[in-house]
Amino acid sequence: MNFFYVMNGKKLKQALIICVAVVFAAGIVYSERGNVTVFSHNEPAAVYNVSTEKKVIALTFDISWGDTRTEPILKVLEDKGVKNATFFLSSPWSETHPDLVKRIAKSGWEIGSHGHKHVNYSSLNDDEIRTQIKTAHTILTDTTGTAPNLLRLPNGDFDKRVLRIASELNYSVIQWDTDSLDWKNPGVESIVNRVVSKAHPGDIVLLHASDSCKQTHEALPIIIDKLRSQGYEFVSVSQLMKQAHVDNKPPVEDRTFKQNL
Repeated sequence: MNFFYVMNGKKLKQALIICVAVVFAAGIVYSERGNVTVFSHNEPAAVYNVSTEKKVIALTFDISWGDTRTEPILKVLEDKGVKNATFFLSSPWSETHPDLVKRIAKSGWEIGSHGHKHVNYSSLNDDEIRTQIKTAHTILTDTTGTAPNLLRLPNGDFDKRVLRIASELNYSVIQWDTDSLDWKNPGVESIVNRVVSKAHPGDIVLLHASDSCKQTHEALPIIIDKLRSQGYEFVSVSQLMKQAHVDNKPPVEDRTFKQNL
């Protein structure tokens, strides 16, 4: 009889330990619920590409500073008859280059926001994030006459808070599936080969028209010709998103971001 009670006591102790562990785990999940829900399909997420069988591709250009590289790129697009492309413009650059901004808009190319200050928004508090997006929105709307609804964040940096606030301000966050690495100035041939080899239907290609990228305007006409020879049609990001299922992804901790472009 004593042996029976000893065994029940051990089982009771084990049961109590298990209960405590369950409660402790539940507490951790509750306290970190914001980090868990970021992977929910109901949460805002960034767009990297679109799943489609059509050979459509979006060339996108980030501009955050500089006076000399944008015009040559616009001329290449004009000379090559590329009617659809998307430019993500920082608002300070837009304020100091209104003629180029209006030229982009008049040519029918899509304009999205590249934010205001060129800083990592994930390092800002919620109010600061909201201020940066809204400030850029006002400046770009006043300059172009059209309110942008696409946002590419400086350095491609974001977290779940940035995605949430951008969504609240009616923005879709746009990333890329193919990084040309033109921001590293690796050589014209390297830029061309990287884009053409990685291109696929529904792809969003990252290029730059800031002064730090010195080879993009030379690589661009070759990229356009090679992609066209493969049957690709150039569309804006908005046109691409209308094609089919959008590939949304949550923030990833180990993502490598471009810097200072």
